[in-house]
This record gives sequence, C-alpha cells and structure tokens, in this order.
Amino acid sequence: MNTKFIISVVVSLLFINAFSQNKKETLSKDKGLSKHPFLYVGEWDTRKPKEQSMFIVRDGKLDWQYSIPMKTATGAIQEFDDVTMLSNGNIVFACMSGAGIITPEKNLIWEYHCEKGTETHSIQPIGKDSVMMMLNANSAKILIFNTAENKLLKEILIPTTNTNTHGQFRHVRITNKGTIMVPHLSENKVVEYTMDGEAIWSVKSKSPWAAIRLKNGNTLISGDRSQYTREVNPKGETVWELTQKDVPFTLYNTQTANRLANGNTVITNWCAGIKNTEEWANTVQVFEVTPSKEVVWKLSSWDNPDLGPSTYIQLLDEIGNPDNGELQR
Repeated sequence: MNTKFIISVVVSLLFINAFSQNKKETLSKDKGLSKHPFLYVGEWDTRKPKEQSMFIVRDGKLDWQYSIPMKTATGAIQEFDDVTMLSNGNIVFACMSGAGIITPEKNLIWEYHCEKGTETHSIQPIGKDSVMMMLNANSAKILIFNTAENKLLKEILIPTTNTNTHGQFRHVRITNKGTIMVPHLSENKVVEYTMDGEAIWSVKSKSPWAAIRLKNGNTLISGDRSQYTREVNPKGETVWELTQKDVPFTLYNTQTANRLANGNTVITNWCAGIKNTEEWANTVQVFEVTPSKEVVWKLSSWDNPDLGPSTYIQLLDEIGNPDNGELQR
C-alpha cells in the first residue's frame, strides 16, 4: 500500500477526532444563552442572602440586571416571583412582600407594599397603566390598580380554606374573555372566576403553581413539586402532559410554562428546594419542548452569568403584545 496514502488517512482521522472532540467541548460549554433573548427571575436564591436579582439576556450575554435586598427594612422577605416587560421597556414585577414597576434606567415608578401577614407572588399588566395582583391573605383577594394614579380600582374576594397565606396562591392570570384563572396551590385545584368572584369552572390538579388559558380554549397547568406540565380541555380531560419520563434530565419544581406561537412549550425548572446548593450547577433551569416532547432548547447558566434558580421567564422574541395578555404565559 502507498505510504503517502496511509499517512494521509491517519492525518485525516486525527483531524476528524480533534474536530469531534472540540465540538463536544463546545456543546458541553453551551449554556443555552443564545437561543432566545429573555427576561428571567427566580425565587429564593439562598446562596445570595443579601439580594435577589432579575436579569435580561440578549445575544447570549447579560444585558441588564436589577437587584433588591433579600429583606425589607421591616424584615419581610423579598424574592422575585413574577415579571413582565411591557412594550415600552418598563418591567412589572411581584416580589412576595410587594410589587413594583421599574424602568430600563432602574427608576422605581410605582410600588405596592404588602401588609404584615400578607404576600403577593403574582402580577399581570392590564395595558401600560394598570395591573392585577393576587394578594395572599386570610381574606385573599384579587387587586386591580391604576398604577399611573396609584388608585385601587377593584377588589375581588377569592375563597380559600387555607389560613397559611404563604401556601395559598402563586401565578394568577386574566383570560382573553376577562375571567381569572386561579391555581389554589395547597387545595389542589384550579378555579376560573368571573370579575365578580363567581366560580364558573374548575379542575382538580395536584399542587398547581400556575395556570393559563390558551388560545385554543384549553388550560395549561404547572404542577410545581408534582413535576408535571399539563394541558386540559374544557371538560378537564388531559390532552397533553410532560413529566419526568419525557425528558433526559431531572425535573424539580415545574413552576411556570409558556405556550409559544409555534406550538412549543417553555417550562421553568426551579431547583432551590435542593438544600445542597453545590448541586444546582448540574441542573437545567429552563427548557423548550415541541408538542411531541422533543427538547429543542435548554438553559443551564450558573456562571458568567449566574442566573440562579428559575421561576419565570419571558422570551423577548415571542410575537404578541405583553401589555394586554396576547402572550400565552
């Protein structure tokens, strides 16, 4: 056999092996930061006892960050639970001990402080100048504020049997029909209420953290510690569900889900229930799946930037106006 030919083959094989190895190393270092621009928050990052942060990532890099103290001056706990960037760039957020609106320049232009014994983990914009909040309390209620005038427009009492306010509710959303989807976290059910507080639909769901009414009329429910994301039809029948058996990485608390315009679903995977924080770096924070449950994107960024545990994400390249509930999130 020709010696030059043998040498050529060996060199080619070495090149291919080196290329493959470099590709593997590149893939292993890929944090998933470049797939979408996004706004990101996660509750209860215990590694950072002094402050909690929200982040904007663009072009694979940290573009903006805003932080608040872990505790208020009166000792109330703060953690980012809910967030929406409006079309004007302002950001509406809930942080357990209250809520606010922050400008891109980090000016706090509206804020709400929860009274002792109450909490809010949920806020949704209604246009640019109003918001809906869920107030966990022993008289739990929906609050609708005109934020431009700091005026309370409406209160809607929400019945609950749970006197432990922290476990009552998380993400609450207005539907495109003007009703309100309320996941009763500790009561294992999702209930749809009118603006007058009348219950008109419900479904049993274990530990529901969030529930959104989809454009197809179905409801997408996030099962938190029960580790499911489930779509049910108006009869309450499950028509789509993702659980641990469907993904090749560990699910922890599936707190929220977005249904994208292309039919894919983006799910947050909150890991802060793991007490050993050294284990967090091996977890997937957010992932996107097709209707057939193929994973097309996953985020795992625990350094440069360290985004922390994942509770809620807004993809900034998604079509639709975030001010009026067009996004399925």
